[in-house]
Amino acid sequence: MATDVAHARRIAVRAQLLDGSATDVLSTVRHLGFLQMDPISTVAPPQYLVLWSRLGNYDRAELDRLLWEEKKLFEWSAFIWPIEDLPLIRARMRERWSHYKRDKWAKEFLEEQAGLRRYVLRELERRGPLPSRELEHHAARASERTVWWGTRAQLTWMLELLHRRGRIAVAGRQGGQRLWDLAEHWYPETETVPIGEARRLLEEKRFRALGVKLEKGRLVAHPEAAHGARVRLLRPADPARRPDRRPHRARLRPEDPRPAGERRLRRGRGDGPRRTGNCADGQAPCEVVGRRGSRVLRKGACDLARQPP
Repeated sequence: MATDVAHARRIAVRAQLLDGSATDVLSTVRHLGFLQMDPISTVAPPQYLVLWSRLGNYDRAELDRLLWEEKKLFEWSAFIWPIEDLPLIRARMRERWSHYKRDKWAKEFLEEQAGLRRYVLRELERRGPLPSRELEHHAARASERTVWWGTRAQLTWMLELLHRRGRIAVAGRQGGQRLWDLAEHWYPETETVPIGEARRLLEEKRFRALGVKLEKGRLVAHPEAAHGARVRLLRPADPARRPDRRPHRARLRPEDPRPAGERRLRRGRGDGPRRTGNCADGQAPCEVVGRRGSRVLRKGACDLARQPP
């Protein structure tokens, strides 16, 4: 169904669990569909930041338990996925090479480096799971050092391509380094889903998780996300339901389509002494504690000055 911008904002906030409704790591990942991973950690790796923005303070070790012990999540292509989506991801692993130059190069590389490919698969069969540093082969090293891949570029490319094609899997982490094993040793048996059906289901899951999408120049809301969006969508987290965390999300009123954290605060003139007054919406008492760039930082019911742990 078509919707306007104000309504779409409210739907998207709720669909992305930014309304305080997230309860635990597993259900959050299942609802969002995936978590993107990245080694860059200016504050914290993105997979942890995404969970923190929905759950507040949580046990980061829980994500590792779900990945490596309970196997309710799995890692593929720099994303963390629910294990229920493995049949759909396996369809993508089996997908035919495209006509793009990168895919043509990847196909030729796997054919030219057949010896290195056999060596990797044989070693993982015998000794897996293994970190890449324990794999060594005369063809593993490139003729010169590359900027991104160092001197072991050939081996790194082989591991990445075998992972992409579903031949090997990430079976753990050791000091941030991936542990590789054969896919059949790590993934459970699943049904076979045609690639067309897999694409359709993944797109539907993504639409549901986002709540809205742009279609032919207009905003369209997902039927499930749009249902009930005209009532109070966002409310402070219930302390009785999550006693280990204090409420940290401000209220979104039906007449104001923006979450309180997204409202533009009035500019102040220098930090100056701390001042008390009302929050940006004029409802909750708060205290001015400083500035960050052009933003006035206020602390109180909306707790805008809070930083990730």
